[in-house]
Amino acid sequence: MKNALTRRSFCGATLALASAGASHAQVSNLGDAINKAGRQRMLSQRMAKAWMGLGQGVEVESARRVLDQSIALFDRQLTELKSFAPAGETRDTYVQLESAWSGYKTLLVGSAPSKDLGKPLLEQAGKVLALAHKGTGLYELQSGKPGAKLVNVAGRQRMLSQRMAQFYLANAWNVDSAASLREMAKARDEFIPALELLRNAPEATPEIKQTLALADGQWLFFDNALKARINSAKAASDVFVTSENLLQAMDRVTTLYARILG
Repeated sequence: MKNALTRRSFCGATLALASAGASHAQVSNLGDAINKAGRQRMLSQRMAKAWMGLGQGVEVESARRVLDQSIALFDRQLTELKSFAPAGETRDTYVQLESAWSGYKTLLVGSAPSKDLGKPLLEQAGKVLALAHKGTGLYELQSGKPGAKLVNVAGRQRMLSQRMAQFYLANAWNVDSAASLREMAKARDEFIPALELLRNAPEATPEIKQTLALADGQWLFFDNALKARINSAKAASDVFVTSENLLQAMDRVTTLYARILG
């Protein structure tokens, strides 16, 4: 029963994120910009996770859907963010991100996932992540409001959820295993204190705290899955599904903080 409930929730997460970019034809304000810029970070890791899953036969139908929807959402949001970016460093960053994304997208869709392409794909995902993170930080600085940091931190939690799952699956496939384990542990160490920061922030409304409580529950499921046997097909499936459920909760938290910022 628990497994069935988990999988239904995962489908909801996929559909919610698929519609996230379609709900706004353009970036409406700086809160929305930080949210969408931060979501690009997450998508960079989520696409690699789905690609790794496809290569190993993990949640194949869901992984294909996640990859296709994430590519479409990244494309759409990149256009929006580049148009919204002011001239100067922010605009230049999104021009660079557009170039890095072109190379990453070619790897994602140019051929079937294979272990040999695993390390180059992770490297390209990292380049896209770094530029998306820089863009998010620049939008935060442009806002100048204390609440902007909370939108950034909450959005980064989405990315960390996918980064942990991405490196779990990379290690399971023996793709740069030592580095994958190291990066997975680092992401976990960053995720836990950030939850506390978001929970204890003065700006946290009752709705935000309630959503964070749901995220806590999803984090327990995900963390338990990460600790399971690395060479187990069921463990890999559980990591994929629970990472999507945690993502759904953290995406909601980020959106709530973004609304407060305006």
